[in-house]
Amino acid sequence: MTGEIGVLVAEDQRLLRASLVALIDTEPDMAILGQAADGERAVVEAARLRPDVVLMDIRMPALSGIEATARICADPQLARTRVLMLSMYEFDEYLLGALRAGASGFLLKDADPSTLVDAVRTVHSGQSLLGPSLMARLLDHCLPAATSSTARLETLTSRQREVLTLIARGMSNTEIEAELGITRATRRSHVTALLSRLGARDRAQLVIAAYESGLVRAAKQP
Repeated sequence: MTGEIGVLVAEDQRLLRASLVALIDTEPDMAILGQAADGERAVVEAARLRPDVVLMDIRMPALSGIEATARICADPQLARTRVLMLSMYEFDEYLLGALRAGASGFLLKDADPSTLVDAVRTVHSGQSLLGPSLMARLLDHCLPAATSSTARLETLTSRQREVLTLIARGMSNTEIEAELGITRATRRSHVTALLSRLGARDRAQLVIAAYESGLVRAAKQP
């Protein structure tokens, strides 16, 4: 049906995959388009079905969730597809790689059902599913010193840097507009320019660029 969020579930554990499918199928604004039991099949099915959201297990046979995500996000025909990574562990060593590959966020597999369906809606709307404190902990845990993102930030205007900083700190669109005293159209224009100049797919990658460049520093965790 028109307006439904089309979902592809990529999970190698049969029971969990069936549970995810059943959960999504109960939502009136969502529809299961297909399933995949390994990373290679996830890439094939994504190209065939062009889902709005892919629920992707981070560890799968044949092709890892990270590599599958990278291939899906590199496909120009899937520019509107968003990947929501599923992980057993909050600090999975491969998580940052998945975000860099283009995943719009991640969720723990033990999340309650309402949290999962809300997460699907969140990434489908173009937002990233990365709380500011969790992103700071992840980057502090995994991220090396500033990278080539520093050079790319030099192409930004001062206002674009301000918008990027607020995005990295976890502010919503409405909060950014209020903080800077700008209109929705102006905020959208700045975000569009940031995505283009930093070569980012979505807000999740903007957050990573902000931390990688040193524009925003991750707080040390005890």
